[in-house]
Amino acid sequence: MTMNPVGWFEIYVDDIPRARAFYEGVFNVQLESMVDPAPGELGGGLEMLAFPAHMEQYGAGGALCKMEGIAAGGNSTIVYFACDDCAVEQSRVEACGGTIFKPKFAIGEHGFISLLTDTEGNMIGLHSMS
Repeated sequence: MTMNPVGWFEIYVDDIPRARAFYEGVFNVQLESMVDPAPGELGGGLEMLAFPAHMEQYGAGGALCKMEGIAAGGNSTIVYFACDDCAVEQSRVEACGGTIFKPKFAIGEHGFISLLTDTEGNMIGLHSMS
């Protein structure tokens, strides 16, 4: 593999407005509506809200998605969002309707992480070096 292994992520949600409010509130960003890239191909109306991304920079872009037949929560993949200090975003989680599963803790030379659950039941992580 000649590049970073993750090029895009999707977090499936049941309630787009509720999930939008959570992610915009925790990360202090504005999500943008995306057009269904393959209308009718995936069996139902696909709604997508993209996170701000700069494809020429390090890291992966991604979106919140709602699609018939794919329920939120209960999966076994955790997306880690890069932060300057994960305690900052963690401090906004409960006010935005989520829960903190494991508050910020050290992972040795690899920095720090926090684990939380969003309003849709998805576990996500926060990562920082300080």
